Amino acid sequence: MALVPDASSSTDPRPLTDDAPPVDAPGLQYFVFALFFIFGGITSLNDVILPKLKELFTLNYTQAMLIQFCFFTAYLVIGIPGAQLVKRIGYMRGAVVGLLTMMTGCLLFIPASQTATYGLFLFALFVLASGVVVVQVVTNPLISLLGPQKTVHSRLTFAQAFNSLGTTIFPLVGATLILGSLAGVTAAELSGPALDQYRTAESAAIVRTYIGLAVALAVIAGVVWMFRNRLKGEQHERSSIAGGFQLLKRTRFGYGALCIFLYVGAEVAIGSLIVNYLMQERVLGIDEQSAGQMIAYYWGGALVGRLIGSALLRVISPGLILASVAIGAIALLLISTNTTGTVSGYSLLAIGLMNSIMFPTIFSLACEKLGARAADGSGIINIAIFGGAVIPLLTGMLADASGSLATALILPAICYAIIAGFGIYARRPATDTAAFA
Repeated sequence: MALVPDASSSTDPRPLTDDAPPVDAPGLQYFVFALFFIFGGITSLNDVILPKLKELFTLNYTQAMLIQFCFFTAYLVIGIPGAQLVKRIGYMRGAVVGLLTMMTGCLLFIPASQTATYGLFLFALFVLASGVVVVQVVTNPLISLLGPQKTVHSRLTFAQAFNSLGTTIFPLVGATLILGSLAGVTAAELSGPALDQYRTAESAAIVRTYIGLAVALAVIAGVVWMFRNRLKGEQHERSSIAGGFQLLKRTRFGYGALCIFLYVGAEVAIGSLIVNYLMQERVLGIDEQSAGQMIAYYWGGALVGRLIGSALLRVISPGLILASVAIGAIALLLISTNTTGTVSGYSLLAIGLMNSIMFPTIFSLACEKLGARAADGSGIINIAIFGGAVIPLLTGMLADASGSLATALILPAICYAIIAGFGIYARRPATDTAAFA
C-alpha cells in the first residue's frame, strides 16, 4: 500500500511499523509532554466554568452539561478530519494548526461575554475543543513512536502524567480567578437589564482567564513552527476518511474504542459534578470557590496514579491493572454515594487515582500492532472521546429526573464495569493486524 511521506521526512517511502526503530527526533518527547500539559489543563477548566455558567444563566444540570456536550462533540466532528490533516501535513505542522485553533476558541470568549449569550460560550468551547482534538491526534501516536514498542504502555502513561499535571494546576488557578469573583447576589434574584449587566460583569473573569491562555498558545505555536522540520523519518499510510473505521472490525480495537467512549464520559461526568456534589450539606457543605479548588485533588490523584502506573505497567499485565482500577472506581462510587461527610466527599475525589492509567492503557491496548495505521487509529479513538459529551449529559438528565446527584452516579459505575471487562479481555498481547489492513 502506498505511503505519503511528510514534507520534512526523507523521500524513502519506508513504512513505520511496530518493529521499526523509533522516530529520530532527539528531545522531541519534551515537546510532546508540554502539549499533554496544555490540552489537559484547558480541558479541566470546563469543571470550573460549568458551575459558574450554571449560576449566571440559572441552568439545571442537563442544560449545564451542554458545556461538556459542545466541548466533546468536537471529537466526533473533528476526529477523522483531524487525523487526515495530520497525515497530510505532518505531526509538527498539525500541532501548530491545533494550537492556533485553540487560541481562536479562547478569543471567542470575548464576544460571548460582551453579549452575555450562553450559546456563544458553547460555540467558543466547541472551537477551542476542535484545536484540542488536532493536538491530541498528534500527541498520542507520536509518543508511541518515540521509543521501543515494548515500553509503549509505560511511556504513554508517563506522558499522560503531564496531562494530569495540567488538570491539577489549571483548576486551582481557575477556581480563584473565575469562581472567586462571584458576587454577593445571584442571577436568580435579578431580571432585565440588571441581569444582563450582572452576567456581563461576572463573565469578564472567564474572559480574562482565556485571553491569557490565548496569548500563551500563540507563543507556543510560534515556537513549534520554528521546529517544524525537526521530526525525521515520519511516514503515514494513505487511506480514505472512512478507512479508519475499518479498524473497528478488529474486536480488540472496537472494544477499546467503546471503552474510551465510556471512560472519558465517566471521568468528565464525575469531574463536572464535583463542585455541586461537595457543596451538598450531606457531603462537605462548603462554598463554591472552596469546592472548585478541591477539583485539584481529583485530577491530582490521576497525576500520582500515572507516575506510579508508568512503573507498574513495566512489570504487570496492563490489562489486569486496568481491570483492577476500574473495579476500584466502582467501589469508591459505592462508598461515596452510601456515606456522608468527609468519607463521601473524599472517596469521590479518590476516583481520580483509579482513573489515572485508564486512558493511556485503553489506548495502547486497543492500538497494539496498528503500525503505519496509527494515525487512523488515533483518529477513531478521538471520535470515541465523544463519550465526554454523551455520558455527562445523560448523567445530568438522570440527576434532574431523580433529584439526586448520588443516584446519577450509577451511570459512571456502569461505564467502569464494562472497562473492567476490557482489561480482562485484553490482558494478552494483540495479534498482528495485517489481515485488517
